[in-house]
Amino acid sequence: QVQLVESGGGLVQAGGSLRLSCAASGLYFSDYTMAWFRRAPGKEREFLAAITWSADAPSYTDSVKGRFTISRDNAKNTVYLQMNSLNPEDTAAYSCAARSYTESSHAYQYDYWGQGTQVTVSS
Repeated sequence: QVQLVESGGGLVQAGGSLRLSCAASGLYFSDYTMAWFRRAPGKEREFLAAITWSADAPSYTDSVKGRFTISRDNAKNTVYLQMNSLNPEDTAAYSCAARSYTESSHAYQYDYWGQGTQVTVSS
């Protein structure tokens, strides 16, 4: 059974940083592209970043480029999202996802999802 478990969310002040982790089990992690999405209240799910098994060219949505960094440790079956310069607009539930093909920004193309971790940024 595939499981993705996020951690690292919480409450942070504007300008602060958080690092999210997503631990995967039940799949051959190195075969999967991993991604982070978020959903803010009243908004649609938003793609943030994706990284293939080789981690050679991660992709980002424009709103987080230069502030967020996605990385992975294949030995630990874990993907990370380092988030810097957070602002209140980053408040959302953050989820990781896995797909067995190349990077995609489309949520429907991902096979597995975690339950999410809440990030709240205060002004």
